[in-house]
Amino acid sequence: MKPQADLKPQAGQAESLFSRARTQSMSLDRIISERDAVNQAREAKTARLRELRLEKEAEERAAAAVAPKHTGKR
Repeated sequence: MKPQADLKPQAGQAESLFSRARTQSMSLDRIISERDAVNQAREAKTARLRELRLEKEAEERAAAAVAPKHTGKR
């Protein structure tokens, strides 16, 4: 009967280790998911700002092309 009695503490320890490993895995998955969401948001914001900058530069070039050029001579 002693071998069965020894299995219960080992089974409990194994369950505890498995539970801890599962919890750590779930925490890691959550952290990775949050990191990916932050990266995606940053990339979207960067793309939006780049588009706005390019539009502004194009407008400035167009305005400069239309504006009369001053030679500084009178």
